[in-house]
Amino acid sequence: MFASTAARNRAALCLIIPVFWLGLIVAISGIEAPLKFLAPGITIPLGLGIGRLVFAALNTVEIILAVTLWLVQRKAAVTKHYVNGLIVATITLLFQVAVLRPLLNGRTNAVIAGDYQGGSLWHWLYIGAEMILGVALIFLIVQAIRQWMPVQRTTTLR
Repeated sequence: MFASTAARNRAALCLIIPVFWLGLIVAISGIEAPLKFLAPGITIPLGLGIGRLVFAALNTVEIILAVTLWLVQRKAAVTKHYVNGLIVATITLLFQVAVLRPLLNGRTNAVIAGDYQGGSLWHWLYIGAEMILGVALIFLIVQAIRQWMPVQRTTTLR
């Protein structure tokens, strides 16, 4: 199935990294972020301040994972579909980090300073981007799993 142990290890990383990355997104964006506001004593400014720290750390780890995945896939025998999924994941992450996070940080600063004006479109866009990123990572996982499955040849009867 794989030409060498190194090839198998690279293929494994092309599966393990997206699984780990998706787990981070589910744990932080899907569980921690909304639940922290339900904890006793957590105000919106305090929750947003915590969220800013947590998401800065998450985005740093995500960038490391994306760079690692780009480096690994260069020497792995991945399909064009895998690379396309990685492009979608990377562009989405860069949009979150370079565009949405600065806008959200500005909004968080205003709320912490006492200027709370209700919900923000930027938060909804960030949630949408997280969903796109999650789907891209699931796509990468499926593509990587396919590499581990033997090719089944079918014969047709004439």
